[in-house]
Amino acid sequence: MHQDSSRAAPTTQGFGAPYALVTGGAGFIGSNVADRLARQGHRVLLLDNLSRPSVERNVAWLRERHGERVRVEVGDVRDAELMRALVRGADQVFHFAAQVAVTTSLDDPMHDFLVNAAGTVTLLEALRALPKPPPLVFSSTNKVYGALPDVDVALQGRRWEPRRVDLRAEGLPETRPLDFHSPYGCSKGAADQYVVDYARTFGLPACVFRMSCIYGPRQFGNEDQGWVAHFLIRALDGEPITIYGDGRQVRDVLFVDDLVDAYLTARDHLQRPERSGAHLRGRAFNIGGGPTNTLSLMELVEHIERLHGRAPMLRFDAWRPGDQRWYVSDPRGFGQVTGWRPRTSVAEGLTRLYDWLADGHAARTAAPPVKATGTTDRPSAL
Repeated sequence: MHQDSSRAAPTTQGFGAPYALVTGGAGFIGSNVADRLARQGHRVLLLDNLSRPSVERNVAWLRERHGERVRVEVGDVRDAELMRALVRGADQVFHFAAQVAVTTSLDDPMHDFLVNAAGTVTLLEALRALPKPPPLVFSSTNKVYGALPDVDVALQGRRWEPRRVDLRAEGLPETRPLDFHSPYGCSKGAADQYVVDYARTFGLPACVFRMSCIYGPRQFGNEDQGWVAHFLIRALDGEPITIYGDGRQVRDVLFVDDLVDAYLTARDHLQRPERSGAHLRGRAFNIGGGPTNTLSLMELVEHIERLHGRAPMLRFDAWRPGDQRWYVSDPRGFGQVTGWRPRTSVAEGLTRLYDWLADGHAARTAAPPVKATGTTDRPSAL
C-alpha cells in the first residue's frame, strides 16, 4: 500500500526499549494484557486506530493507572513501514488487531481479508526481518472450525449437547479439521495458518490461540462481538436482547484474567526455546473455559435475572451464517505443556463483570478523543 512520507514519526521515539508491543491494544483483551504487563513493570506500546466504539475509555484507564509506562501509536497494522519501526524495540508481541465481526466480513470481504490476513503477514514479515525476533502470541478464533455440521447434537433442556459422550466430557481438540466458514473465518484462519507456518518455516518463536468466548471487565460488547457483556449492558439499559437462533446454542466461556494468564504463560515459554518453548512454537491451541465453564444463551439470561433482579426483554431472529449450535474447547493441550488452566467459575466471572458494568465504569457517554503521536493522515483499520 502507498506510504505517506509526511506521517509523523512513531511514538517509540524517546520511549526507550525494550517494550511489549500489543496490536489492537486499546480493545477489550489488549487493554487487559497491557494492564497486566504494565503492572509487572514492562513498558507497553499499544498499536490501535481507535475506531472501535468506547476503546478511548480503555486508553484513558491505562494512562490513569500507568502514566508514561503505556504509550499509544495510532496507526494501521497493514502499514509495513510502521510495523518495521515498531517491532525493532519489542521484546514480546501480542497480536489482537483485527476486524472482529462476521457480519462486517459479509458486508465487505475484501476489507476483512486485508486487515486480518494481510495485516498479520505484514507483522510477520516485520518480525522475520529482525536478527532475533521476539516471541509472538496470535489471537485466532474457534470459527476456523466452521459450523461443525458433523457434530450430532440433541436438545437437553435449555441447551444443545453433542450425542458423543467424549465431546461432552472433553470438548473439541486442536486435531479437529479446519473448515473455514464466512469471510471472517477465512481471513482469521488464513492468518492463523500463516503464523503457524512462519514459526515452522522461518523459525519465529510464535504460537496461536484459537479462542472461544472471552468475557470480563473492559468489554464493551455488541451484537457482533462480546455477547456476554452485550447481554448484560442491554439488561442494565432496560433494552431488549436480540437472540439469533433458538438461544440454546452453547459456548465455553473464559474470564479475561484467566486468558491473560495464558498469554503471559505462552510468552514465558516461547522465551525459553531450548526448553518448553520448543513445545509451543508453531502450534495452535484451543483456549477457552472448557467443559466445566459453559453457557447457553438462555442460561445467560437466567444468570442476568439473578444478578439484575428481573428478566431482560427478549427478541428472536434467524440463525446467522456459520453459527455453531455447540462449541466447547478442549484446552488441555496448552495445559499439558504449561500447567495453565481456567480458575474463574462462570458464576464468579459473571458477577464480577456485572458489578463492573453496574458501577458505572462503562458509562455510555463518549470519552474525550485520545491525543497520541505517530498518527496516520489516512484512514486505517485494525
